[in-house]
Amino acid sequence: MIVINVLISLLFIIFNVKEMKLFEYFEYTVSAFAGFMWGLPLLILLLGGGIYFSFYSRFVPFKYFRHGVKILFGKYNDPNDPGEITHFQALTSALASTVGLGNISGVAIAIQMGGPGALFWMWVSAVVGMSTKFFSCTLAVLYRGKDDQGNLQGGPMYYIENGLGKKYKPLSVMFSLAGLVGCTVMFQSNQLADIIRKQVFIPNGWFESNVMMGNFVQGIFMAILTALVIFGGITRIGKVASFMVPIMVVLYLLSGLLVIFNHITEIPSLFKLIVYDAFTGEAVMGGAVGAVIIAGVRRALFSNEAGLGTSDMAHGAAQTKEPVREGLVAMIEPFIDTIVVCTITAMVILASGVWQDDSLNGVTMTTTAFIKELGGFGKFLLLAAVLTFSISTMMSYSYYGSKCSGYLFGTKSIFYYRCFYIVTIVIGAMITIEVVINLVDGMYALMAIPTVVGSVLLSGKVMEEAKRYFSTLN
Repeated sequence: MIVINVLISLLFIIFNVKEMKLFEYFEYTVSAFAGFMWGLPLLILLLGGGIYFSFYSRFVPFKYFRHGVKILFGKYNDPNDPGEITHFQALTSALASTVGLGNISGVAIAIQMGGPGALFWMWVSAVVGMSTKFFSCTLAVLYRGKDDQGNLQGGPMYYIENGLGKKYKPLSVMFSLAGLVGCTVMFQSNQLADIIRKQVFIPNGWFESNVMMGNFVQGIFMAILTALVIFGGITRIGKVASFMVPIMVVLYLLSGLLVIFNHITEIPSLFKLIVYDAFTGEAVMGGAVGAVIIAGVRRALFSNEAGLGTSDMAHGAAQTKEPVREGLVAMIEPFIDTIVVCTITAMVILASGVWQDDSLNGVTMTTTAFIKELGGFGKFLLLAAVLTFSISTMMSYSYYGSKCSGYLFGTKSIFYYRCFYIVTIVIGAMITIEVVINLVDGMYALMAIPTVVGSVLLSGKVMEEAKRYFSTLN
Protein backbone atom coordinates (compact mmCIF):
# COMPACT_ATOMS: atom_id res chain seq x y z
CA MET A 1 0.00 0.00 0.00
CA ILE A 2 2.87 2.35 0.83
CA VAL A 3 4.48 1.70 -2.55
CA ILE A 4 1.20 2.40 -4.37
CA ASN A 5 0.73 5.70 -2.53
CA VAL A 6 4.31 6.74 -3.32
CA LEU A 7 3.79 5.90 -6.98
CA ILE A 8 0.60 7.95 -7.16
CA SER A 9 2.30 10.94 -5.52
CA LEU A 10 5.30 10.73 -7.84
CA LEU A 11 3.05 10.42 -10.87
CA PHE A 12 1.24 13.59 -9.86
CA ILE A 13 4.52 15.45 -9.59
CA ILE A 14 5.90 14.13 -12.88
CA PHE A 15 2.72 14.92 -14.83
CA ASN A 16 2.51 18.45 -13.41
CA VAL A 17 6.16 19.36 -12.92
CA LYS A 18 6.42 21.40 -16.13
CA GLU A 19 3.57 23.64 -15.08
CA MET A 20 5.24 24.02 -11.72
CA LYS A 21 8.48 25.01 -13.55
CA LEU A 22 10.42 22.70 -11.28
CA PHE A 23 11.57 20.21 -13.85
CA GLU A 24 13.82 22.65 -15.71
CA TYR A 25 15.42 23.72 -12.45
CA PHE A 26 15.94 20.14 -11.34
CA GLU A 27 17.42 19.18 -14.72
CA TYR A 28 19.84 22.13 -14.60
CA THR A 29 20.86 21.33 -11.02
CA VAL A 30 21.52 17.67 -11.75
CA SER A 31 23.50 18.57 -14.89
CA ALA A 32 25.62 21.09 -12.98
CA PHE A 33 26.22 18.55 -10.21
CA ALA A 34 27.41 15.87 -12.66
CA GLY A 35 29.60 18.37 -14.49
CA PHE A 36 31.19 19.49 -11.23
CA MET A 37 31.87 15.95 -10.03
CA TRP A 38 33.38 14.87 -13.34
CA GLY A 39 36.21 17.35 -13.33
CA LEU A 40 39.96 16.84 -13.66
CA PRO A 41 40.47 15.59 -10.06
CA LEU A 42 38.14 12.61 -10.57
CA LEU A 43 39.76 11.74 -13.91
CA ILE A 44 43.16 11.79 -12.22
CA LEU A 45 41.83 9.60 -9.41
CA LEU A 46 40.29 6.99 -11.74
CA LEU A 47 42.96 6.81 -14.45
CA GLY A 48 45.83 7.61 -12.10
CA GLY A 49 44.58 5.06 -9.58
CA GLY A 50 44.42 2.35 -12.24
CA ILE A 51 47.91 3.23 -13.50
CA TYR A 52 49.22 3.17 -9.92
CA PHE A 53 47.70 -0.29 -9.32
CA SER A 54 49.17 -1.59 -12.59
CA PHE A 55 52.72 -0.45 -11.88
CA TYR A 56 52.61 -1.10 -8.13
CA SER A 57 51.66 -4.72 -8.80
CA ARG A 58 54.26 -4.85 -11.61
CA PHE A 59 51.45 -6.13 -13.82
CA VAL A 60 51.58 -9.45 -11.96
CA PRO A 61 47.78 -9.99 -12.01
CA PHE A 62 47.86 -9.86 -15.84
CA LYS A 63 50.39 -12.69 -15.86
CA TYR A 64 47.84 -14.87 -14.08
CA PHE A 65 44.92 -14.07 -16.37
CA ARG A 66 44.68 -17.71 -17.52
CA HIS A 67 44.74 -18.81 -13.89
CA GLY A 68 41.80 -16.49 -13.27
CA VAL A 69 39.89 -18.20 -16.08
CA LYS A 70 40.53 -21.60 -14.46
CA ILE A 71 39.23 -20.26 -11.14
CA LEU A 72 36.17 -18.88 -12.92
CA PHE A 73 35.21 -22.27 -14.29
CA GLY A 74 35.37 -23.99 -10.93
CA LYS A 75 38.78 -25.66 -10.77
CA TYR A 76 39.34 -24.43 -7.21
CA ASN A 77 35.74 -24.43 -5.92
CA ASP A 78 35.25 -25.75 -2.39
CA PRO A 79 31.69 -25.90 -1.00
CA ASN A 80 33.11 -25.62 2.51
CA ASP A 81 34.68 -22.21 1.88
CA PRO A 82 32.92 -19.16 3.37
CA GLY A 83 30.58 -17.21 1.07
CA GLU A 84 27.21 -17.47 -0.66
CA ILE A 85 27.86 -17.96 -4.37
CA THR A 86 30.48 -19.54 -6.66
CA HIS A 87 33.18 -17.62 -8.53
CA PHE A 88 31.21 -18.06 -11.75
CA GLN A 89 27.97 -16.82 -10.17
CA ALA A 90 29.79 -13.83 -8.68
CA LEU A 91 31.21 -12.89 -12.09
CA THR A 92 27.92 -13.39 -13.94
CA SER A 93 26.01 -11.46 -11.28
CA ALA A 94 28.47 -8.61 -11.73
CA LEU A 95 28.41 -8.97 -15.53
CA ALA A 96 24.62 -8.89 -15.48
CA SER A 97 24.96 -5.30 -14.33
CA THR A 98 28.05 -4.33 -16.35
CA VAL A 99 27.19 -6.06 -19.63
CA GLY A 100 23.94 -4.30 -20.28
CA LEU A 101 22.63 -1.08 -21.70
CA GLY A 102 25.93 0.55 -20.84
CA ASN A 103 27.30 -1.45 -23.76
CA ILE A 104 24.42 -0.69 -26.11
CA SER A 105 23.27 2.79 -25.15
CA GLY A 106 26.28 3.98 -23.16
CA VAL A 107 28.70 3.51 -26.05
CA ALA A 108 26.38 5.46 -28.34
CA ILE A 109 26.21 8.28 -25.78
CA ALA A 110 30.01 8.28 -25.50
CA ILE A 111 30.39 8.60 -29.30
CA GLN A 112 27.68 11.26 -29.43
CA MET A 113 29.33 13.31 -26.66
CA GLY A 114 32.99 12.68 -27.43
CA GLY A 115 33.19 11.34 -30.97
CA PRO A 116 34.88 8.08 -32.07
CA GLY A 117 37.94 8.95 -29.95
CA ALA A 118 35.94 8.39 -26.78
CA LEU A 119 36.19 4.65 -27.47
CA PHE A 120 40.00 4.83 -27.18
CA TRP A 121 39.73 6.30 -23.70
CA MET A 122 37.19 3.63 -22.82
CA TRP A 123 39.87 1.08 -23.78
CA VAL A 124 42.46 2.84 -21.64
CA SER A 125 40.04 2.93 -18.71
CA ALA A 126 39.29 -0.77 -19.17
CA VAL A 127 42.96 -1.83 -19.20
CA VAL A 128 43.86 0.11 -16.06
CA GLY A 129 40.44 -0.79 -14.67
CA MET A 130 41.43 -4.46 -14.71
CA SER A 131 44.12 -3.64 -12.15
CA THR A 132 41.67 -1.54 -10.14
CA LYS A 133 39.20 -4.43 -10.03
CA PHE A 134 41.89 -6.85 -8.95
CA PHE A 135 42.78 -4.69 -5.95
CA SER A 136 39.27 -3.63 -4.91
CA CYS A 137 37.68 -7.09 -5.27
CA THR A 138 40.55 -8.77 -3.46
CA LEU A 139 39.93 -6.32 -0.62
CA ALA A 140 36.20 -7.10 -0.74
CA VAL A 141 36.97 -10.68 0.31
CA LEU A 142 40.02 -9.95 2.46
CA TYR A 143 38.13 -7.52 4.70
CA ARG A 144 34.66 -9.01 4.67
CA GLY A 145 32.51 -7.76 7.49
CA LYS A 146 29.30 -8.93 9.13
CA ASP A 147 25.89 -7.31 9.08
CA ASP A 148 23.61 -7.06 12.11
CA GLN A 149 22.46 -10.63 11.44
CA GLY A 150 25.98 -12.02 11.50
CA ASN A 151 26.13 -12.70 7.74
CA LEU A 152 29.36 -12.17 5.81
CA GLN A 153 29.32 -9.06 3.60
CA GLY A 154 31.82 -7.52 1.23
CA GLY A 155 32.24 -4.21 -0.52
CA PRO A 156 34.01 -0.85 -0.20
CA MET A 157 32.07 0.17 2.92
CA TYR A 158 33.33 -2.91 4.75
CA TYR A 159 36.94 -3.00 3.59
CA ILE A 160 37.33 0.72 4.22
CA GLU A 161 36.03 0.48 7.78
CA ASN A 162 37.62 -2.89 8.63
CA GLY A 163 40.87 -2.32 6.79
CA LEU A 164 41.53 1.34 7.61
CA GLY A 165 39.74 1.69 10.92
CA LYS A 166 36.76 3.59 12.32
CA LYS A 167 38.22 7.01 11.55
CA TYR A 168 37.66 6.28 7.85
CA LYS A 169 34.03 5.30 8.34
CA PRO A 170 32.78 8.60 6.80
CA LEU A 171 34.11 7.30 3.47
CA SER A 172 32.09 4.10 3.93
CA VAL A 173 28.99 6.16 4.71
CA MET A 174 29.64 8.39 1.69
CA PHE A 175 29.84 5.35 -0.60
CA SER A 176 26.70 3.78 0.83
CA LEU A 177 24.59 6.94 0.73
CA ALA A 178 25.51 7.56 -2.91
CA GLY A 179 24.86 3.90 -3.64
CA LEU A 180 21.23 4.16 -2.52
CA VAL A 181 20.53 6.27 -5.63
CA GLY A 182 23.45 5.27 -7.84
CA CYS A 183 22.52 1.60 -7.63
CA THR A 184 19.03 2.13 -9.01
CA VAL A 185 18.33 1.23 -12.63
CA MET A 186 16.55 4.32 -13.91
CA PHE A 187 18.87 4.42 -16.92
CA GLN A 188 17.99 0.85 -17.90
CA SER A 189 14.25 1.35 -17.53
CA ASN A 190 14.46 4.68 -19.42
CA GLN A 191 16.28 3.22 -22.39
CA LEU A 192 14.19 0.04 -22.50
CA ALA A 193 11.00 2.11 -22.46
CA ASP A 194 12.42 4.30 -25.23
CA ILE A 195 13.22 1.47 -27.61
CA ILE A 196 9.92 -0.35 -26.98
CA ARG A 197 8.00 2.89 -27.55
CA LYS A 198 9.79 3.60 -30.83
CA GLN A 199 9.93 0.05 -32.17
CA VAL A 200 6.64 -1.37 -30.87
CA PHE A 201 4.24 1.30 -29.61
CA ILE A 202 4.61 3.92 -32.37
CA PRO A 203 4.35 1.46 -35.32
CA ASN A 204 1.15 0.04 -33.79
CA GLY A 205 -0.31 3.42 -32.84
CA TRP A 206 -0.32 2.67 -29.12
CA PHE A 207 -0.42 5.56 -26.63
CA GLU A 208 -0.02 8.13 -29.41
CA SER A 209 -1.87 10.81 -27.48
CA ASN A 210 -0.36 9.99 -24.09
CA VAL A 211 3.30 8.98 -24.33
CA MET A 212 3.76 9.39 -20.58
CA MET A 213 1.06 6.85 -19.82
CA GLY A 214 2.64 4.40 -22.25
CA ASN A 215 5.98 4.77 -20.46
CA PHE A 216 4.21 4.35 -17.12
CA VAL A 217 2.65 1.06 -18.27
CA GLN A 218 6.07 -0.16 -19.38
CA GLY A 219 7.61 0.88 -16.08
CA ILE A 220 4.97 -1.02 -14.11
CA PHE A 221 5.58 -4.18 -16.17
CA MET A 222 9.37 -3.92 -15.66
CA ALA A 223 8.89 -3.32 -11.95
CA ILE A 224 6.68 -6.39 -11.49
CA LEU A 225 9.06 -8.64 -13.44
CA THR A 226 12.05 -7.40 -11.46
CA ALA A 227 10.28 -7.75 -8.10
CA LEU A 228 9.63 -11.45 -8.77
CA VAL A 229 13.40 -12.03 -8.71
CA ILE A 230 15.01 -9.49 -6.40
CA PHE A 231 13.13 -10.47 -3.28
CA GLY A 232 14.88 -13.85 -3.55
CA GLY A 233 18.28 -12.33 -2.74
CA ILE A 234 21.74 -12.86 -4.27
CA THR A 235 21.45 -16.65 -4.47
CA ARG A 236 18.48 -16.44 -6.78
CA ILE A 237 20.06 -13.55 -8.66
CA GLY A 238 23.22 -15.61 -9.14
CA LYS A 239 21.25 -18.54 -10.55
CA VAL A 240 19.21 -16.39 -12.89
CA ALA A 241 22.22 -14.37 -14.03
CA SER A 242 24.40 -17.43 -14.66
CA PHE A 243 21.72 -18.62 -17.07
CA MET A 244 20.85 -15.33 -18.76
CA VAL A 245 24.22 -13.62 -19.13
CA PRO A 246 25.95 -16.17 -21.41
CA ILE A 247 22.90 -16.28 -23.67
CA MET A 248 22.58 -12.52 -23.94
CA VAL A 249 26.30 -12.01 -24.56
CA VAL A 250 26.42 -14.63 -27.35
CA LEU A 251 23.23 -13.26 -28.94
CA TYR A 252 24.52 -9.72 -29.03
CA LEU A 253 28.08 -10.56 -30.05
CA LEU A 254 26.98 -12.71 -32.99
CA SER A 255 24.75 -9.96 -34.38
CA GLY A 256 27.51 -7.37 -33.95
CA LEU A 257 30.16 -9.59 -35.50
CA LEU A 258 27.92 -10.15 -38.50
CA VAL A 259 27.81 -6.41 -39.12
CA ILE A 260 31.56 -6.10 -38.65
CA PHE A 261 32.15 -8.95 -41.10
CA ASN A 262 30.09 -7.10 -43.71
CA HIS A 263 32.39 -4.07 -43.28
CA ILE A 264 35.63 -5.97 -42.72
CA THR A 265 37.61 -3.87 -45.24
CA GLU A 266 36.65 -0.65 -43.43
CA ILE A 267 37.71 -1.78 -39.94
CA PRO A 268 41.38 -0.65 -40.19
CA SER A 269 40.31 2.87 -41.18
CA LEU A 270 37.79 2.95 -38.32
CA PHE A 271 40.49 2.05 -35.79
CA LYS A 272 42.67 4.78 -37.28
CA LEU A 273 39.78 7.24 -36.88
CA ILE A 274 39.32 6.22 -33.23
CA VAL A 275 42.99 6.70 -32.33
CA TYR A 276 43.33 9.95 -34.30
CA ASP A 277 40.20 11.48 -32.80
CA ALA A 278 41.24 10.42 -29.28
CA PHE A 279 44.10 12.94 -29.42
CA THR A 280 42.51 15.64 -31.59
CA GLY A 281 38.80 15.61 -30.78
CA GLU A 282 38.08 16.88 -34.28
CA ALA A 283 35.20 14.52 -35.17
CA VAL A 284 32.49 16.17 -33.08
CA MET A 285 34.23 18.16 -30.36
CA GLY A 286 36.12 20.68 -32.49
CA GLY A 287 39.47 19.83 -30.96
CA ALA A 288 38.31 19.54 -27.35
CA VAL A 289 40.49 16.57 -26.37
CA GLY A 290 39.63 16.96 -22.69
CA ALA A 291 35.93 16.52 -23.45
CA VAL A 292 36.72 13.38 -25.46
CA ILE A 293 38.64 11.89 -22.51
CA ILE A 294 35.88 12.75 -20.04
CA ALA A 295 33.22 11.20 -22.30
CA GLY A 296 35.25 8.00 -22.64
CA VAL A 297 36.12 7.63 -18.97
CA ARG A 298 32.56 8.45 -17.79
CA ARG A 299 31.00 5.86 -20.05
CA ALA A 300 33.71 3.30 -19.25
CA LEU A 301 32.96 3.66 -15.53
CA PHE A 302 29.24 3.38 -16.30
CA SER A 303 29.83 0.26 -18.35
CA ASN A 304 32.52 -1.79 -16.57
CA GLU A 305 32.28 -0.23 -13.08
CA ALA A 306 36.03 -0.45 -12.45
CA GLY A 307 36.66 1.79 -9.46
CA LEU A 308 32.95 2.23 -8.78
CA GLY A 309 32.76 -0.42 -6.07
CA THR A 310 29.45 -2.03 -7.01
CA SER A 311 30.77 -5.31 -8.35
CA ASP A 312 33.01 -5.50 -5.26
CA MET A 313 29.84 -6.28 -3.32
CA ALA A 314 28.96 -9.20 -5.61
CA HIS A 315 32.49 -10.57 -5.51
CA GLY A 316 32.55 -10.09 -1.74
CA ALA A 317 29.84 -12.77 -1.56
CA ALA A 318 32.00 -15.32 -3.43
CA GLN A 319 32.59 -18.70 -1.82
CA THR A 320 36.34 -18.67 -1.25
CA LYS A 321 38.98 -18.40 1.46
CA GLU A 322 41.53 -16.94 -0.95
CA PRO A 323 40.86 -13.23 -1.61
CA VAL A 324 43.30 -13.09 -4.52
CA ARG A 325 41.32 -15.71 -6.42
CA GLU A 326 38.29 -13.47 -6.50
CA GLY A 327 40.43 -10.50 -7.51
CA LEU A 328 41.72 -12.48 -10.51
CA VAL A 329 38.17 -13.46 -11.51
CA ALA A 330 36.96 -9.85 -11.15
CA MET A 331 39.63 -8.42 -13.44
CA ILE A 332 38.14 -10.43 -16.33
CA GLU A 333 35.03 -8.20 -16.22
CA PRO A 334 36.45 -5.01 -17.84
CA PHE A 335 38.01 -7.15 -20.57
CA ILE A 336 34.71 -8.81 -21.49
CA ASP A 337 32.60 -5.72 -20.96
CA THR A 338 34.63 -2.95 -22.58
CA ILE A 339 37.40 -4.47 -24.69
CA VAL A 340 35.05 -7.00 -26.31
CA VAL A 341 31.39 -5.98 -26.05
CA CYS A 342 31.72 -2.17 -26.14
CA THR A 343 34.17 -2.37 -29.04
CA ILE A 344 31.76 -4.46 -31.10
CA THR A 345 28.95 -1.97 -30.41
CA ALA A 346 31.16 0.96 -31.39
CA MET A 347 32.24 -0.73 -34.62
CA VAL A 348 28.62 -1.32 -35.62
CA ILE A 349 27.75 2.34 -34.93
CA LEU A 350 30.81 3.70 -36.76
CA ALA A 351 30.60 1.30 -39.71
CA SER A 352 26.94 2.12 -40.29
CA GLY A 353 27.64 5.87 -40.32
CA VAL A 354 24.70 6.68 -37.99
CA TRP A 355 27.04 8.33 -35.46
CA GLN A 356 27.12 11.39 -37.73
CA ASP A 357 23.34 11.91 -37.36
CA ASP A 358 22.88 14.52 -34.61
CA SER A 359 19.22 13.57 -34.15
CA LEU A 360 20.13 10.14 -32.77
CA ASN A 361 21.30 9.38 -29.25
CA GLY A 362 21.54 6.55 -26.79
CA VAL A 363 19.79 3.31 -27.60
CA THR A 364 18.10 4.93 -30.63
CA MET A 365 21.48 5.37 -32.32
CA THR A 366 22.49 1.75 -31.76
CA THR A 367 19.07 0.47 -32.83
CA THR A 368 19.21 2.52 -36.02
CA ALA A 369 22.67 1.13 -36.79
CA PHE A 370 21.55 -2.49 -36.42
CA ILE A 371 18.37 -1.94 -38.44
CA LYS A 372 20.34 -0.20 -41.19
CA GLU A 373 22.82 -3.06 -41.39
CA LEU A 374 20.61 -6.09 -40.74
CA GLY A 375 17.08 -4.89 -41.54
CA GLY A 376 14.20 -6.56 -39.72
CA PHE A 377 16.52 -9.27 -38.46
CA GLY A 378 18.71 -6.66 -36.79
CA LYS A 379 15.67 -4.99 -35.25
CA PHE A 380 14.55 -8.29 -33.71
CA LEU A 381 18.02 -9.19 -32.45
CA LEU A 382 18.66 -5.82 -30.85
CA LEU A 383 15.21 -5.64 -29.27
CA ALA A 384 15.77 -9.10 -27.77
CA ALA A 385 19.27 -8.16 -26.58
CA VAL A 386 18.11 -4.86 -25.05
CA LEU A 387 15.28 -6.63 -23.25
CA THR A 388 17.58 -9.33 -21.88
CA PHE A 389 20.39 -6.93 -20.97
CA SER A 390 18.18 -4.44 -19.19
CA ILE A 391 16.06 -6.96 -17.27
CA SER A 392 19.13 -8.88 -16.07
CA THR A 393 20.71 -5.61 -14.93
CA MET A 394 17.53 -4.65 -13.06
CA MET A 395 17.62 -8.01 -11.30
CA SER A 396 21.26 -7.77 -10.32
CA TYR A 397 21.66 -4.14 -9.35
CA SER A 398 19.12 -4.32 -6.53
CA TYR A 399 21.63 -6.41 -4.61
CA TYR A 400 24.10 -3.52 -4.49
CA GLY A 401 21.65 -0.95 -3.18
CA SER A 402 20.33 -3.45 -0.65
CA LYS A 403 23.81 -3.92 0.76
CA CYS A 404 24.28 -0.15 1.03
CA SER A 405 20.97 0.13 2.87
CA GLY A 406 21.83 -2.80 5.15
CA TYR A 407 25.15 -1.21 6.05
CA LEU A 408 23.60 2.16 6.86
CA PHE A 409 20.32 1.20 8.49
CA GLY A 410 20.50 -2.52 9.27
CA THR A 411 19.18 -5.53 7.40
CA LYS A 412 15.56 -4.77 8.33
CA SER A 413 15.75 -1.76 6.00
CA ILE A 414 16.48 -3.90 2.93
CA PHE A 415 12.81 -4.70 2.29
CA TYR A 416 11.96 -0.99 2.23
CA TYR A 417 14.94 -0.23 -0.01
CA ARG A 418 13.78 -2.86 -2.49
CA CYS A 419 10.35 -1.23 -2.53
CA PHE A 420 12.07 2.10 -3.26
CA TYR A 421 14.15 0.40 -5.95
CA ILE A 422 11.02 -0.93 -7.66
CA VAL A 423 9.47 2.56 -7.62
CA THR A 424 12.57 4.08 -9.28
CA ILE A 425 12.17 1.66 -12.20
CA VAL A 426 8.82 3.28 -12.95
CA ILE A 427 10.25 6.78 -12.49
CA GLY A 428 13.18 6.05 -14.81
CA ALA A 429 10.83 4.96 -17.58
CA MET A 430 9.06 8.34 -17.43
CA ILE A 431 11.72 11.05 -17.04
CA THR A 432 14.22 12.31 -19.63
CA ILE A 433 17.48 10.55 -20.45
CA GLU A 434 19.42 13.76 -19.68
CA VAL A 435 18.23 13.82 -16.08
CA VAL A 436 18.81 10.10 -15.63
CA ILE A 437 22.34 10.02 -17.03
CA ASN A 438 23.50 13.09 -15.09
CA LEU A 439 21.97 11.91 -11.82
CA VAL A 440 23.55 8.47 -12.11
CA ASP A 441 26.91 9.87 -13.23
CA GLY A 442 26.98 12.21 -10.23
CA MET A 443 26.24 9.40 -7.79
CA TYR A 444 28.81 7.18 -9.47
CA ALA A 445 31.43 9.86 -8.92
CA LEU A 446 30.59 10.00 -5.21
CA MET A 447 30.89 6.21 -5.02
CA ALA A 448 34.17 6.07 -6.93
CA ILE A 449 36.03 8.47 -4.63
CA PRO A 450 35.95 6.31 -1.46
CA THR A 451 36.37 3.11 -3.49
CA VAL A 452 39.61 4.16 -5.19
CA VAL A 453 40.98 6.06 -2.17
CA GLY A 454 40.35 3.06 0.08
CA SER A 455 41.91 0.68 -2.43
CA VAL A 456 45.03 2.84 -2.77
CA LEU A 457 45.50 3.11 0.99
CA LEU A 458 45.12 -0.66 1.37
CA SER A 459 47.09 -1.63 -1.74
CA GLY A 460 50.02 -2.81 0.38
CA LYS A 461 47.80 -5.38 2.10
CA VAL A 462 46.66 -6.67 -1.30
CA MET A 463 50.22 -7.15 -2.51
CA GLU A 464 51.16 -8.98 0.69
CA GLU A 465 48.26 -11.36 0.09
CA ALA A 466 49.10 -11.66 -3.61
CA LYS A 467 52.75 -12.56 -2.95
CA ARG A 468 51.68 -15.24 -0.50
CA TYR A 469 49.08 -16.69 -2.87
CA PHE A 470 51.19 -16.61 -6.04
CA SER A 471 54.11 -18.22 -4.20
CA THR A 472 51.91 -21.26 -3.58
CA LEU A 473 51.40 -21.63 -7.34
CA ASN A 474 55.08 -21.47 -8.33
